[in-house]
Amino acid sequence: MKVIICGAGQVGWQIARHLASESNDVTVVDHNPDLIRLATDTLDVQGVSGFASFPDILDRAGASDTDMIIAATHSDEVNMVTCQIAHSVFAINRKIARLRSQSYLSAIQTEAHQGEIFPIDVVISPEREVANAAMQRLSSPSAFDIKTFMNGRAQFIGISIAEDCPIVNTPLRQLTEIFSTLRTIVMAVRRDNNLFSPDPNDQLFVGDDCYLFTHADDIERTMKIFGKSQSSRENVIIVGGGNVGLEVAKTFETKTSRIRGKVIEKSRKRAERSAEQLERTIVLNGDGLDSSMLNEAGITRADALLAVTDDDKTNMLAAVRAKAAGCAMTISLINDPTLLPLMGPLGIDAYINPRAITVGSILRHIRYGRIKQVYSIGDAEAEVIEAEVLSTSPMAGKRLADINFPESVLIGGIKKNDTMICPVADTRIETGDIIAIFALTADVPEVEKLMQVSIDFF
Repeated sequence: MKVIICGAGQVGWQIARHLASESNDVTVVDHNPDLIRLATDTLDVQGVSGFASFPDILDRAGASDTDMIIAATHSDEVNMVTCQIAHSVFAINRKIARLRSQSYLSAIQTEAHQGEIFPIDVVISPEREVANAAMQRLSSPSAFDIKTFMNGRAQFIGISIAEDCPIVNTPLRQLTEIFSTLRTIVMAVRRDNNLFSPDPNDQLFVGDDCYLFTHADDIERTMKIFGKSQSSRENVIIVGGGNVGLEVAKTFETKTSRIRGKVIEKSRKRAERSAEQLERTIVLNGDGLDSSMLNEAGITRADALLAVTDDDKTNMLAAVRAKAAGCAMTISLINDPTLLPLMGPLGIDAYINPRAITVGSILRHIRYGRIKQVYSIGDAEAEVIEAEVLSTSPMAGKRLADINFPESVLIGGIKKNDTMICPVADTRIETGDIIAIFALTADVPEVEKLMQVSIDFF
């Protein structure tokens, strides 16, 4: 597949990295020659320096015979014009754009299917994705990572194994025997900064980060078994009133569950803008790192603090200060995955990686087959892929025990019709089943071969 990626920033670079590793013909376009040089030096991609919205630049990038264009620059306007040029001039079949402006998003929702005003096939809104991720984190305060799969029937949950975990040093195969009705699979373990998929004889140790795939009805029981408590978060302080913080606060206001939010924003202009657009949320103009400001916001009584400024270090420091002041739970927005190992030592409970969320949202529209979701783990170390099994898949009609999966691959759950089941060796994969697959990044191409279908389904 030939793909043009417009924007060589963090999201564009990660998308290029994924697609290039899977033997796609990738060209990256960016007006910054240094970013193009970095991409071409480190990835198996071609690069073109220039503005992606210029027809001659797209022509140099090979738009005349391109299958897909992904507009992920920092400018909504550039992304929209790029898709328009790709559609009108080069007749590119598939167009994906990352858009942040609420005004554009609202217009596209009403006009996208009423002609060619906005010829964009898929719109990705990072702010909405992050807001949804924040709600999921708050719904499971004991988890540092969480993602919903199978239309809400299952969740992928990351938890840290503490000393009070009842199942420490217990082989995983024994857990299956002891809790025979529990619909939960341990899909991955991170130990000493090494991520791996466990086998039945592996044990969990204190300090491990454990990734679980569980039926939605079994979440509470699963968390208890792993020594984690579930409690609601109703009083939340948001540090950062920019696009992300504003979208999160708006999401809080639309939820039927009562969440009382307060926003702390350092910029007076942004604080005033947020106050104008929010109805029930208190907006404070001040520094989220200032102890007096946190006290004014009621940090000692807060159930959670969500730090979502555009600076990773500010978010982490705000979380540390809130924790020291007695806040029960802290969540930081972190773009740089190399900072994630610092979360434990600093006492930060959970994180949101907008880059990984956006990359996953884009990737699910690129993969072959009926890919419904792709969730990236860590620094693009592994993926959880939710996909529909089609009749042309090599897996269709076979038992799990008879499928030649790569060593790191595990099936976390299977949805047959409307029923989510926990897979075992004798489970037979049928056409139409929805499956959730964990795979280390190196094994993703092999997983895609198992999901490969004829061109009719692409």
